[in-house]
Amino acid sequence: MAGHATENIRNIALAGHAGSGKTTLAEAMLFAAGAIREQGAVDKGTTVSDFDALEQKHRHSLGTSVMHLSHGDSFINLLDTPGYPDFIGPALAALRAVETVAVVVNAQAGVESAARRIMEWSREQKLCRIIVVNKTDAADADLAALYESIRENFGAECLAINLPGGGDVVDCFFDAGGKADFSTVEDAHTAIIDQVVEVDEALMEVYLDKGAVPPAQLHDAFEQALREGHLVPVCFVSAQSGAGVKALLDIIDKLLPNPMEGNPPPFIRVPDGGEGEGGAGEERPVQVKADAEGHVLAHVFKVSFDPFVGKFGIIRVHQGSVTRDSQLFTGAARKAFKVGNFFQLQGGATSDGGTAIPGDIRAIAKVDEIAYDDVLHDSHDEDAIRMARLPLPAPMAGLAISARQRGDEQKIAEALNKVAECDPCLCVERNPGGETVLRGIGDLHLRIALERMGELSGVEVDTARPSVPYLETITRAAEGHCRHKKQTGGAGQFGEVFLKVEPLARGAGFEFVNKITGGVIPSQFIPAVEKGVRQVLDGGAFAGFPLVDARVTVYDGKHHPVDSKEVAFVTAGKKAFTDAVGKAAPVVLEPIVALEITIPGGNMGDVTGDLSSRRGRVSDTESLAGGMTLIRGQAPLAEMDDYQSRLKSITGGEGSFSMQLSGHEKAPADVQKKLHEAFKPGGDD
Repeated sequence: MAGHATENIRNIALAGHAGSGKTTLAEAMLFAAGAIREQGAVDKGTTVSDFDALEQKHRHSLGTSVMHLSHGDSFINLLDTPGYPDFIGPALAALRAVETVAVVVNAQAGVESAARRIMEWSREQKLCRIIVVNKTDAADADLAALYESIRENFGAECLAINLPGGGDVVDCFFDAGGKADFSTVEDAHTAIIDQVVEVDEALMEVYLDKGAVPPAQLHDAFEQALREGHLVPVCFVSAQSGAGVKALLDIIDKLLPNPMEGNPPPFIRVPDGGEGEGGAGEERPVQVKADAEGHVLAHVFKVSFDPFVGKFGIIRVHQGSVTRDSQLFTGAARKAFKVGNFFQLQGGATSDGGTAIPGDIRAIAKVDEIAYDDVLHDSHDEDAIRMARLPLPAPMAGLAISARQRGDEQKIAEALNKVAECDPCLCVERNPGGETVLRGIGDLHLRIALERMGELSGVEVDTARPSVPYLETITRAAEGHCRHKKQTGGAGQFGEVFLKVEPLARGAGFEFVNKITGGVIPSQFIPAVEKGVRQVLDGGAFAGFPLVDARVTVYDGKHHPVDSKEVAFVTAGKKAFTDAVGKAAPVVLEPIVALEITIPGGNMGDVTGDLSSRRGRVSDTESLAGGMTLIRGQAPLAEMDDYQSRLKSITGGEGSFSMQLSGHEKAPADVQKKLHEAFKPGGDD
């Protein structure tokens, strides 16, 4: 639809568990709308969505792809998101670009963990939701039982807007005729109309008075019910045969919100954002209008690197208009960049971006300044506007990366950084032991990242289990002293420091307190003392790990009018602090992760027993639909290295888990001893 208006745009993300058929459904929708001439297949690597070489190799979506089609009066942007739990980050990031999330459920497998997670996140983010039951023609699908399971899992607000019948689907909203394979169209029609009119008192009165309201008069109330989470329509399709696909397109066209009708995006103005914008530390929501004439506000929800195009950012325009040659700023950058390469996407294919208005999704290529989650704008008035941070799972699984060939380190570093730029749940860090560690959500996540890195760099790497990110702390107060005196023939070095250390509450961090009086240590040397202390904080004094949750108070010392200099007080501060820590009963803290494990109920005993053997503990269990059980608990990160493969083995591949850092606890005595004995402090300055 060339020249479409914002009110004609529909932005939909297909989300759900791996294997639910999202990519095949996207292909079926494109085909039904005439956007493609022939429907491709995932197993042949011929779909529009899975255009990436790694996706074609693995036969699964590994990132979000963007497509578009026209149907009825609507121009529809369709986002196909990955379903593997390891790739939940890119899937959730894509939800910031849409008004509606279509959660796809496999009729054969039922409600799976990723569908539960996406439904919950979408609700929390105040997105409209629709459930699409796919593979309705599968021989072993019990659609009646699945519909009840959906309502049991997600609430009574989940109501059928159509039902399977006669090899296709039967409309239950606009036209209550026809016969369904289960339940009745009349009952479904009554249930969804009842639910819709509840949000509008005037409609409710008409309904109670006349016993019916024409569906054409329910459009606004229907969308209000979607926005408030009061209604989650359920529809049925078979992407493989095409049954129900056109009906789904009709629902999107006639009933789902356009960018002017959906819940507003969560933009905020961060502190120090300009005159009159709240006090220090205060964030304020920003009202964004889907006005093509306003200042530009666009959000980068995905970054990719293409071997031919280079780096490009995919943006959703929320306000204003963007064209080739637009001058835009990223965040608080003082210098604008020029939009030179501006595209519309159809999977891996590109076409001219034209003029992008509010609601449009486009790609900007060859701009190094663009990063994931950036807000692009065309006026310094918007420098402090950001999208509210999306809570994403912390990347806890890790691999230590090293070059196989000497001299490849720089290439590997560049490729690692590119891979991490493309995925909000990947990060690269350098731990205190000097290891370069790539962290992600799970084993598959890291494996694919390494393959991607190989594509970008062309070099081979060695991997190993990374050292565990332990911390150190102290458990009692103590005092330390160092008199540093050095004579080297000319000017000497002199500095003397007395200090006290005290433990702080877990998570309190570090405090440095200056209680020097009388100028025994001149004020210009106090920062040098703190610098020496912080050197020990970073490298550890007991087992070589960062030291946390301590207060250091410098209360006495001496200086020399000639020989005292900064380097002398850095060394004195460092040694005095090390002396104090040694007397303060230091301990090693190990990272503890919070776990959520979803398993078949019959595996409960084996899984809890295995968790116990890893020094884990169960805090809560919950029975889920379909005979599944959710276990919540905690365990030391050091014991979780092979957990994914172990859980897969115990549950026959049906178990899944997520973990995120919960905190740190004192490590067992044998671990303390081993780590302390292995520590070799650096030499003196």
